[in-house]
Amino acid sequence: MKRLRYLLPLIIVVVLGGFLMIGLTLNPRLVPSPLVDQPAPRFQLPALEDPERVVGSSDFDGEVVLLNIWASWCVSCRQEHQVLVALANRGVPIYGLNYKDERSDGLDYLSSMSNPYVWNAHDLEGRVGIDWGVYGTPETFVIDRQGRIRYKHVGPLSWRDAQDKILPMVETLRRETL
Repeated sequence: MKRLRYLLPLIIVVVLGGFLMIGLTLNPRLVPSPLVDQPAPRFQLPALEDPERVVGSSDFDGEVVLLNIWASWCVSCRQEHQVLVALANRGVPIYGLNYKDERSDGLDYLSSMSNPYVWNAHDLEGRVGIDWGVYGTPETFVIDRQGRIRYKHVGPLSWRDAQDKILPMVETLRRETL
């Protein structure tokens, strides 16, 4: 019995250590999304740039697009911004969802950084973000012509991500027929 009393803590430490070692090998950016290959959630929100204008998912029906979730307070969003500008310059339509951000802060961000977005929806309370399964900012979704989410990227896009994943996927999806 005394021996078991000494072995039990050791067994617990070994098991917990095993779980920790497994966890350290996982990629935190690979967050599985149940929305991939599902219809994109529909939404309508006021535009960031003009609160009287309503924008929404129906605006990109029939197109292959990116939906980028961003905020002015997001440091990683600043990191990926030039990649988004480069993608927009290559003809990839990018729609923005300004997430849990004050309108004035979002507008200041865009005026200081440049604006790669076709439009930005203003999701002040984050309700649309919840429907899209947003964990944080930035997140980027690739949406096909049928309105299905085909890919979700969590975290800032790098130029390598754009070249290796986003651009080839957009080109492949554009070649698909309705």
